[in-house]
Amino acid sequence: MPSHLRVAVIGAGAFGGWTALHLRRLGVDVTLVDTWGAGNSRASSGGETRVIRAVYGADRIYVEMVGRSFAQWEALDPSLYVETGTLWMHRGDDAYVRSSAPLLEELGFPIDRLSVDAAARRWPQIDFTGVHAVWLEKRAGVLSARKACMSLRDTFVREGGTFRIAQIDPAKPELDADVYVYACGPWLGALFPEVPVRPTRQEVFFFGTPRGSQQYGPAQMPVWLDFGERIFYGMPDLDGRGFKLADDTRGEPFDPTNGDRRTSEEGLARARQLLKDRFPELATAPLLESRVCQYENSPDGHLILDRHPSMKNVWLAGGGSGHGFKLSPAVGELVAQAIVEGRELPRMFSLAEARKSATQFGQGEWDR
Repeated sequence: MPSHLRVAVIGAGAFGGWTALHLRRLGVDVTLVDTWGAGNSRASSGGETRVIRAVYGADRIYVEMVGRSFAQWEALDPSLYVETGTLWMHRGDDAYVRSSAPLLEELGFPIDRLSVDAAARRWPQIDFTGVHAVWLEKRAGVLSARKACMSLRDTFVREGGTFRIAQIDPAKPELDADVYVYACGPWLGALFPEVPVRPTRQEVFFFGTPRGSQQYGPAQMPVWLDFGERIFYGMPDLDGRGFKLADDTRGEPFDPTNGDRRTSEEGLARARQLLKDRFPELATAPLLESRVCQYENSPDGHLILDRHPSMKNVWLAGGGSGHGFKLSPAVGELVAQAIVEGRELPRMFSLAEARKSATQFGQGEWDR
């Protein structure tokens, strides 16, 4: 490496922002670039909130990354995190959470299995009909997404980094650097067709809560996930924005630059059916806000963190697949250490593994 390494990080979302900050803290001359700015509405790191939780089956790498990320989110700005716990509701087999419980306990993430009756008494605003297994992950909650990206940008600049609004073309970057890190979220696959990252359209709804009720605020309502034929998740009413509900099922292919971001009647109907079944008091709640965001999916749902195979001064950080935001402090740490110190990245995050998975799944059949 040059004695005075210059790195350009393209993309000021969570992955790019944390990578730039970690590089800067390793003494690197870093320029962070984004086409529309940190936390913009087109980005996968835009919007109001994201879940942070540690359940990842028996996958130790991810749980350890969550642990490292928790500490760094808190150090960046404690106001970014609201602890609510995460309620896992399974209509079928709960093996995913059950297999994670020993690992979570070992690594400092307490989790309890509750009887359905006990859960119904604790959260009377939830109808547990059809639920066979309930788990409460205690050290979990909500991160402020857009606010976090802007806080990262500001911290990075205060610590000597350079931030620019610009569009960068990998073929002729017009930005002089020794190393380029592309953390471009849903645009990564378009910039590098050999990288299997594909954006999908995801709809999010915010519903009004009853007058004077505290049952849907963060003190009485955890983050929740409902595992049935489809996977829905939601968050309590934070800052009066409304009760958040979203369908985690992979949507249709989506153009993050020019795609229509109006939600569909079908998506709203599915959301209202979930409210009717699981949160009956909200069955006819007014829709306060709705939006379309996107997941940038890798074939197997794993992150893609790797050096480009033919452009040795280009690194890739992407494939968040709807679950990567919370991990971004650890993502930035791993990528920065790989670039500056030559540390190996986990093989499961390699481009080769992602391309192998793409071949196994077949085009259009990717799932997490």
